Amino acid sequence: MNEIALNNTLDFNLTANKTLNVMAKFWFIAAVIGQWFMVYYVVVHYGGSILTGNFDVLESPNGQTSGLIALIGHVALSVIIMGLGPLQLIPQIREKAPKFHRFNGRLFITTIFFGSIIGLYLIWGYDKMPGGMSMFIAMNLMVFLILSFAIIAVRFAIKRDIKQHRKWALRLFMVVNSGWFFRVGLMAWLIINNGAVGFDPETFEGPFIIVLAFAQYLLPLLLLEAYFWGRDKADTVGKYCISALLCIATIVMSVGIFGAIMSMWLPNV
Repeated sequence: MNEIALNNTLDFNLTANKTLNVMAKFWFIAAVIGQWFMVYYVVVHYGGSILTGNFDVLESPNGQTSGLIALIGHVALSVIIMGLGPLQLIPQIREKAPKFHRFNGRLFITTIFFGSIIGLYLIWGYDKMPGGMSMFIAMNLMVFLILSFAIIAVRFAIKRDIKQHRKWALRLFMVVNSGWFFRVGLMAWLIINNGAVGFDPETFEGPFIIVLAFAQYLLPLLLLEAYFWGRDKADTVGKYCISALLCIATIVMSVGIFGAIMSMWLPNV
């Protein structure tokens, strides 16, 4: 009888682990699809216009040519980050193409570094940043986290501490895609509330924007830490709870992705 109970417990634990892994994969797949849709939009809409000499699609944050050049560079680097970054997290690529993984990793980190420097220039160059002072503070903190996580991830890679390297690489992935999470979160909020609630769409200021300014990277980071806890430390019930959380997060994110695709990206390509 005890042996049967033990076997049932082991099966239940195994099922909980599988469920958690499946939900994590679903979240990642949904996120990557959404990011690549945005990459497609940026390349076709902005890239196509710039190549034909139409620079009016981008507005310089400081009204000067230097700001426009910096913005073009930032957009171009963002395409590399969102287009190639997810490939670093796919186990099959990492295992079967280690040389590509290392090359892509170096390119990813280099792009992040230059993108962050340009990002700081843009943040401090705004005459009046959309979202107000809360957005200004949140964006500066975001750049600090990006650079910190990138340095830590590289240090663990150099030390060959692969387990810690992968954890910090995932944290970096969450923070470096803050701009994408912001757009998806905004669209999910608009769809769920059937309109602009908690902020003024004209001035782009209000309590919701203040929250979203920080939530665009803090919520993804909290979700990731919950996944780490569920995977490494939680009991069976805890694993199912984190799986449910990932399921809800995936649904909400998918709503935002759908909204962004249909109202922001596809109509402009």
